[in-house]
Amino acid sequence: MSALFNKTLREVIELSASSSPTPGGGSVSAIVACFGLAMTAMVCNLTVGKEKYKDFEPQVNEILSTANNLMKRLEELVDADMAEFNDFIVAFRMPKETGAEKAARNEAMQKALKSATETPLKIARICLEALQITARLSNIGNKTAISDAGVAAEVFEAALNGVLLSAEINVTMIKDQDYIKRIIARKRGQWPLKPCGLRMRQ
Repeated sequence: MSALFNKTLREVIELSASSSPTPGGGSVSAIVACFGLAMTAMVCNLTVGKEKYKDFEPQVNEILSTANNLMKRLEELVDADMAEFNDFIVAFRMPKETGAEKAARNEAMQKALKSATETPLKIARICLEALQITARLSNIGNKTAISDAGVAAEVFEAALNGVLLSAEINVTMIKDQDYIKRIIARKRGQWPLKPCGLRMRQ
């Protein structure tokens, strides 16, 4: 269980607002995405067991299971994102008086920056998957909860955009040009169509 997720909501907000560098933008985006998945899960739970939607219950249960698994994965990635930023700070504070020290510091910083870029992209992929399952749910879920599915979709898009910004700022400091080209290509592939107009089956 994540130490951050064991805190109260108020504690998480206060820590995010403090001078502590973590949780930062990537971690906060992942936490926000968890709230979106909670809304997706809620719509599923409001659908399962209802006679009107019994034909769709297997699909809804599958979506619910996926949503719960994605929340667990995001919790892990929040911890990873925070740890990787701390690794970068450690590298940044390494001595740089001699040529050897400068080289060691630069190597450690570049390694930390790449790790700190990969995790936001993993979070982005989860946001995109969350959008996709919520879009599926919007066609078969409880129509009285359409607004909650819509909120989930908007939250995922915001979290996706936010976490991609976190990846982008790291890329600007990476010197490996081949790596940057690969990351830019992957980043472009993360952007979904705007998830507007979700409608549930009448």
